[in-house]
Amino acid sequence: MRIDLVTLVVHEYDPAIEFFVGVLGFELVEDVPSTTTDGRPKRWVVVRPPGGGAGLLLARADGERQGARVGDQTGGRVGFFLRVERFDLWYNVLKEKNVRIVREPRTESYGTVAVFQDVAGNLWDLIGD
Repeated sequence: MRIDLVTLVVHEYDPAIEFFVGVLGFELVEDVPSTTTDGRPKRWVVVRPPGGGAGLLLARADGERQGARVGDQTGGRVGFFLRVERFDLWYNVLKEKNVRIVREPRTESYGTVAVFQDVAGNLWDLIGD
């Protein structure tokens, strides 16, 4: 058993794809037309980090209630954790690509960690050795 996908609510598909694929280097696994439960068009968009692991289902906010959750799916807490080899390299990639760094790197028992925001405003830990 494993967690396969986690939904990430975003304002629009394409900027989210650009962030996760173009900035973080995730793979675009699926981007196909779909429909909502009441028949309106949407897309089924899945991105995954290279090498596998749980993917993100990028879901465009549908309505005011979901729109209010974009960027704050975990109530202001870090909700996503990206473990990388070569922390310094990835940290510099984020800075070069103008990703908002919320907390500068610090050393913890589980590795070096910095907090950044994704395109929607969600907080992520960048964790490495």
